[in-house]
Amino acid sequence: MAKLYFYYASMNAGKSTTLLQADFNYRERGLTTMLFTAAIDTREGMGVIGSRIGLSAPAIPFDTASDLFAALSETPVDCVLIDEAQFLTGAQVDQLAAVADDLNVPVLAYGLRTDFLGQLFPGSARLLAIADALVELKSVCDCGRKATMNLRVDATGHAVREGQQTEIGGNDRYVALCRRHFCEAMRD
Repeated sequence: MAKLYFYYASMNAGKSTTLLQADFNYRERGLTTMLFTAAIDTREGMGVIGSRIGLSAPAIPFDTASDLFAALSETPVDCVLIDEAQFLTGAQVDQLAAVADDLNVPVLAYGLRTDFLGQLFPGSARLLAIADALVELKSVCDCGRKATMNLRVDATGHAVREGQQTEIGGNDRYVALCRRHFCEAMRD
């Protein structure tokens, strides 16, 4: 029986790298995969999953109007891998659950749990609610503790306390911190 997995972490924990390794493992064994990534994230180019260590792979871009179940019922695959899963809608997460349940295809979704204010993303909230398996990937705060929060910073490195939930960026815009240091930065 296939499962819906949610691999979540703060920024810089290696989510995309782990996804690309899982994809490689499936393909190395002669199995077929289908990769998806959020159309809103074009840092590596449209429809490209890229990691900070230089690995990348083409993927199908999804947006809020994408019907993932329909796309996956048309093409037989052995595994589905989703990058930037926090940008899924709740309905799309339900579609992915149906892929696992009705099509018997494992779905591995990778994404952030919370935004720069410590609030759940809609896709992450739904994944946390219904995924068969939750796997936390670890990142490290400057102090050595586990980083669980994503601090958005401005051009001078100061905490951003308001704005849109979604702002695409990497190390130039976000710092992974433990809760203690995140809270301190938000108070300063």
